[in-house]
Amino acid sequence: MNMMERNEHSKEKQWRDDIRGGKQKEYEAREGKDDDLLVEDLDENLQDEADDESAGLQGLLQRPYMTTVLLGVIVLLLLCIIVLLFLLPRKKISDANGNLQQNITEYAQEQKLNDIVKDASGKAVVVKLPEKQDENKDTGTVSGQETQSGRKPVAEKMPASDEFVSADGDKTAVVIDIEDENDVAYTKEFILNEALPYFADNNQNAIWDLAHLKRYVKLSAGLEGTNQYYYMGGVNSNGRPEGKGLAIYEKNSYYYGDWSDGIRSGEGAWFKFYIGQKDEDNAMGKYMAHSYSGSWANDLPNGQGAEHYDVDTSKLQVRERILQNVVGNFNNGLYDGELYANTVDYTGNVEEWSGITEKGVFELWRDMSAIGECSVWQKVDDSAQYMDIDRAENKNQGLRELLKPETK
Repeated sequence: MNMMERNEHSKEKQWRDDIRGGKQKEYEAREGKDDDLLVEDLDENLQDEADDESAGLQGLLQRPYMTTVLLGVIVLLLLCIIVLLFLLPRKKISDANGNLQQNITEYAQEQKLNDIVKDASGKAVVVKLPEKQDENKDTGTVSGQETQSGRKPVAEKMPASDEFVSADGDKTAVVIDIEDENDVAYTKEFILNEALPYFADNNQNAIWDLAHLKRYVKLSAGLEGTNQYYYMGGVNSNGRPEGKGLAIYEKNSYYYGDWSDGIRSGEGAWFKFYIGQKDEDNAMGKYMAHSYSGSWANDLPNGQGAEHYDVDTSKLQVRERILQNVVGNFNNGLYDGELYANTVDYTGNVEEWSGITEKGVFELWRDMSAIGECSVWQKVDDSAQYMDIDRAENKNQGLRELLKPETK
């Protein structure tokens, strides 16, 4: 090969190498550019996805129905909280009411079960009855002595009228209706409407609390001298109390139960509270309240029933007993037939007694006429012990606070 051909061959090879090198660079340039485009596209895609996600949540919240849904959830939560707050106190009150309710007869049994301290001797103790008497006079004793003959004398019948009239029998009922249930002023309408459910449930603890509120004491005091009582309940076509109803009388007295043409008749309960009172009716402050629950007719206790006193034992003297419950039959407000009673002493000790009466006059277990006393109650678990009263007091024994003064 001559020189010229060699040179031409070299140029052709170089030209081919240049072409290859250019293509290689162009390829590499293109590859690099593609890589850059791929990275940039990836970043843009990620950003777009984030923007789409943010826009999706924001868009969901901005939809019209979502506001309604959120408000509905909030209202539902608030209602749940209100219902819980409302139900819990009602359950507590309901449970409390269930534990507080008891009738007068059960109370006597409860007192006996709670008997802890016993009087060692049980001899020569004093008992005072809720009747007019001289404070300085010894009105009764309990003794274990028998009469020489061992016979039980019959009480001398005291002359007494067969006409016993209720102290409230000639009063006129002022029938109260609910004028405005939203009126919270302390009107007579509000007070009767407030008290009625507690009397209907025989919730005696609640009745006690209500009767001692100023508005109740004031309402009762306003009835003195008016010959009226406030009443709420059923009435007949003549506007007189009929069916179930509540009456508020003067001197902090109440009755709830059955009525017939304005007369207390059927089953009912009467309460009297000695508020700011200290006289012979409450044994000079020893009795705090007096009540009767049972059968009624002729506006007075008639039939089976139970009489109860709330006693302040802190005011009792050493070895003193006082009547707390009397259970049995009543005739126009007087004891009539076999009776069972219990007394409580200064230590809280409860003892049970039995007696026999006829229209308010006790049959005597023994007669001590020489000293003016007679035994009217016999101890249930010790027949050798008696409870005595003054002989002159053995007449018209019963719920004398419910009788007209001239018949007591």
